[in-house]
Amino acid sequence: MKKSNRLIREKSPYLLQHAHNPVDWYPWSEEAFEKAKREDKPIFLSIGYSTCHWCHVMERESFEDEEVARMLNRDYVAIKVDREERPDVDHVYMTVCQAMTGQGGWPLTVIMTPEKKPFFAGTYFPKKSKYGRMGLMEILERVADAWKQKRSELLQAGDRVTEAVRGYMNSAGRGELSEAVLKEAYEQLSAQFDERYGGFGQAPKFPRPHDFLFLLRHFKRTGEKRALKMVEKTLEAMRRGGIYDHLGFGFARYSVDDRWHTPHFEKMLYDNALLAVAYLEAYQVTGKETYSRVAREIFTYVLRDMTSPEGGFYSAEDADSEGEEGKFYVWTTEEIREVLGEETGALFCECYDVTDAGNFEGKNILHRIDFSPSSVAARHGMSVDELERILEEARGKLFRARERRVRPHRDDKILTSWNALMIVALARGARVLGETRYADAAERAVRFILQKMRREDGRLLARYRDGEAAIPAYLDDYAFLAWGLMELYEATLRIDYLRRAADLTREMIRLFGDKEEGGFFFYGSDGEKLLTRPKEIYDGATPSGNSVAAYNLIRLARLLADPRLEKEAERQLTAFAGTIRQAPVAHTFFLTAVQFALGPTWEIVVAGGPKQADTRQMLDVVGRLFLPEAVWAYRPEGPEATEVEKLIPYVREHRALGGKAAAYVCQNYACRAPVTDPEALRKVLEKRE
Repeated sequence: MKKSNRLIREKSPYLLQHAHNPVDWYPWSEEAFEKAKREDKPIFLSIGYSTCHWCHVMERESFEDEEVARMLNRDYVAIKVDREERPDVDHVYMTVCQAMTGQGGWPLTVIMTPEKKPFFAGTYFPKKSKYGRMGLMEILERVADAWKQKRSELLQAGDRVTEAVRGYMNSAGRGELSEAVLKEAYEQLSAQFDERYGGFGQAPKFPRPHDFLFLLRHFKRTGEKRALKMVEKTLEAMRRGGIYDHLGFGFARYSVDDRWHTPHFEKMLYDNALLAVAYLEAYQVTGKETYSRVAREIFTYVLRDMTSPEGGFYSAEDADSEGEEGKFYVWTTEEIREVLGEETGALFCECYDVTDAGNFEGKNILHRIDFSPSSVAARHGMSVDELERILEEARGKLFRARERRVRPHRDDKILTSWNALMIVALARGARVLGETRYADAAERAVRFILQKMRREDGRLLARYRDGEAAIPAYLDDYAFLAWGLMELYEATLRIDYLRRAADLTREMIRLFGDKEEGGFFFYGSDGEKLLTRPKEIYDGATPSGNSVAAYNLIRLARLLADPRLEKEAERQLTAFAGTIRQAPVAHTFFLTAVQFALGPTWEIVVAGGPKQADTRQMLDVVGRLFLPEAVWAYRPEGPEATEVEKLIPYVREHRALGGKAAAYVCQNYACRAPVTDPEALRKVLEKRE
């Protein structure tokens, strides 16, 4: 039986992966830092996550190696951190790495003093030097010698890095944002756009869903057709590419090439949530069923493979299975013919670029990049509909065959912030597609979080796994969950969700708000004090908590007509203006809040009996149109109205008219006469009247 280290007592799947390493790992804890001080040793900090390919490689090469372990155990105190559990620690030390080396990524390797001041940083290191990359053994030996012989130089370096990072992570330039910054962000995206394959920039290509959300709003505000073209080209290219799982659905993390062919095979919950929102919005704007189908398929994947029995959503699926990247997903022609038979197998291979030579390390990634349904159908003397029916039947058979393979590792921890993004997506899907089962799944997840992921005093917690909720929640958890609750209100019209969103937002202001400078810190005033207390504004793989907070505050302020929230929204929008003006394209989700704030905006109230057909029709019009510039509320007739009026007092005067449901529409502080016909309401909102 393998000997275990301290990580065996942890809940994180990533830490548990390292629980049998010969390295004497500690989790991030005071115990570790006290040991380092007592024994006068530097800290070796390694940060990663359980579905990280290069984290696995470094573990196999170094952390499972007795020689490396002896050196680490003798000269260092080694700490392992799951970046998804402790994004606060990761934010700080990733910024250190980027400041010291000009780049970052995972695994993240940092060496620092027992006082947490870093003096060396990098990412993946092989055990021994090769390909121009210094080896871990050499680094450990050199640093250990320097710690003994040149300690003062390392301490001075640690002080300099610490001061520089503190200044960088809290540099929020105040000011005002205008239409000019929106235009500049659009122009920057346009300049980065890949005309041939879609997407922005060069390989590797990442899905950047908030760029799509910004561009769709820009198209609606300005009529700029290129904004829509860039979104459509990219969404279509991604759907056809190997980055999409054509058998089981869902998107991989990114494409290693520029044409979306070869994915890094891991699947993340947050990518799929945000991409579902982007495809739903593209469907709303264009009416093209191809986009709604992708959103439905993402939900099929998440509800089938990524949902816990209690209703929370798991975090990720690994790229590797049986020690090989992508093994679960790739095929040979023989494997496909064995499942589908000779004739259908040959047709499927033709459509999905499966060849004997292979398109990925001798095997095949399924994709439809150059696939033309009409050309293939004509070649085989069939209609496009018949071809797609055959391919769909074949897909089902191959999916069932693939299910018998060894699956990639699934990280089954439940994170509040990522769950909240999936709640946003499912609630939006319920509203836009008219599918109540998506709202049901979102509501189950909300119940799970509120029942299992809060302390007795109501403080939200960040992570749940194996029966334990832990770690005080971060800004992202509060902001994303408030967004999800607002979306769920629009999907279900249950006023309780809107009340909870407002309560969470006020709690967020109390715990994370910077009363002097504005904006929100990443971890709460009651959290562990780190090297610095960062404010994150960059919209990276997910939108920043500050961006989502800005979006929530401005929309809640308008919907609730709450002057205090309006003031907070103004503070938030001005707190980061200088930073955003320096690189608008890096803050596209924040800019969706700016788009809303600059207007023109709609405020809509639908009033009517909850069981009346025309009430439902009115609400469907509002819910299914693309109205990012609108906030809206429902005032039911009868006793239920009291609860709504308590939260949104101005709806008190909005009533059904002559027994008919009525819609009250205001734009830019000017209100129209109420409308009682759903089609008339549609014309008003589509600006056809």
